[in-house]
Amino acid sequence: MTRRLAPIALPLIAALLAPACALAASVAVQPNPQARQGVDLSMRVEGAPGLFERVDGHADYRVENPACVPLTAVTGATVVPEQRVPVSFEPATGGGYRAEILLDRFRDEDYYGKGICHWALVGVTADLHHGQVDFSPAIYLADIVAGRDVVKHFSNKSYANADNARIDIGADSASAFNDPQATFRIRLHGAAR
Repeated sequence: MTRRLAPIALPLIAALLAPACALAASVAVQPNPQARQGVDLSMRVEGAPGLFERVDGHADYRVENPACVPLTAVTGATVVPEQRVPVSFEPATGGGYRAEILLDRFRDEDYYGKGICHWALVGVTADLHHGQVDFSPAIYLADIVAGRDVVKHFSNKSYANADNARIDIGADSASAFNDPQATFRIRLHGAAR
């Protein structure tokens, strides 16, 4: 008799526990109607062997205090909420691109009844598309706040081999490549408004 109940009981238990596991992911995050902490992001491409068909990107945000998020019922782990927001890079006067982002895009709020969840920007990733290659440098919050440039180097061979689908995140130095002279750079810089 117990063998007959097992095939019925296990899926039933899993179905009952699934909503509790998805609790952290299912909360509707609220935009901050009073967002004021703006950042001007600039991007300059230096020495690329050609043009890019499309330039866009995204900003990643995350709750920085996981104690405000409940544990999942089955694993007991905390699933920290994250949000990805598209970023529109527009051509800038004098060359390059610019975008505007908000540090305080999401409202700090008690989403789960466990205290105020504080949202923070993790970083911004630019996506420069050429063929099937996505050249994808990123700048993180610490560099934005400090006003530091982030420079990523890319191989001209990676640009030339655009038929091979991939994401190329670049390297911190041209010396990371076999031919450091055959590289180009993408420079990102964030400045508070």
